[in-house]
Amino acid sequence: MTMGFSTQKTAEPNSDHAIAGAASGFITRFLCQPLDVIKIRFQLQVEPISKHHISKYRSMSQAFLLILREEGSAALWKGHVPAQLLSIIYGMAQFYSYNIFMKMFQQAPQVEEWHHATHFIAGAGAGSVATIISFPFDTVRTRLVAQSSNHQVYNGVLHSCSSILRQESPRAFFSGLLPSLLQIAPHTGLQFAFYGLFTDLYKNYVPGTDISFYNSMLSGSVAGLAAKTIVYPFDLARKRLQIQGFQHGRRGFGKFFECNGLLDCLRVTVREEGVQGLFKGLVPSQVKAATTSALHFTAYEQVLLLLKMLR
Repeated sequence: MTMGFSTQKTAEPNSDHAIAGAASGFITRFLCQPLDVIKIRFQLQVEPISKHHISKYRSMSQAFLLILREEGSAALWKGHVPAQLLSIIYGMAQFYSYNIFMKMFQQAPQVEEWHHATHFIAGAGAGSVATIISFPFDTVRTRLVAQSSNHQVYNGVLHSCSSILRQESPRAFFSGLLPSLLQIAPHTGLQFAFYGLFTDLYKNYVPGTDISFYNSMLSGSVAGLAAKTIVYPFDLARKRLQIQGFQHGRRGFGKFFECNGLLDCLRVTVREEGVQGLFKGLVPSQVKAATTSALHFTAYEQVLLLLKMLR
């Protein structure tokens, strides 16, 4: 069975898009959380990701085995509860608002002539809305993943929230929001635009098909890989800004990275780690992006189709 990722899909009820988005977020997060943990550990490490003796994490395989040996398998799912809340809320808000934006564009004359541009603009807007709504869960998730098992500061989601409110301020939940929006808006826009482009190319090369399961997987993975690579430095800056003021939870992970704001974060990174420092953790991030994007779009398509069949 197939269905089309196009303006035609906006004919579905808004609630269906919200449910399908939440389901796709849950499924994707459950399967890909270990990749996210490794990516965040790489992003927060100031020392080079290499065979250098001072570096704690040196490669994906070495980091995976080291985390298992030092912290146990549960560490690969550290921060999973807030991550799931983040993914469900983000997926629901993203696809719901994307559907709303596409319905608005349908009112414009000659919208089909700007087919991929409308996907980009609607995707960028949807990503921004979803990011603002879900950002506090992202901050909590990052801190839970960032802390050492030997120097635990937070004992779960509720404790981390109360500690941040008591010791810092509500603003701490939104630390790194600016680079997040600078990253997420173009990233989500590019994801939707690339996905629409690649699904159209797939249909051209495979006549007589719309958007099948295989089309969604292939197009979603390529779209996620391309979009993530383009905006990656902002993702790195976001993670580093989210741990400012959290030095006590980073003992045992090497030098602590300190900065003041987005531009200073990028400047200090380049000064201390070189331009390549802006792309630290890119490989696991690309693997994660390709995997999660493929699962995200495919699960969304299939759940939306299932809801349509059940009505």
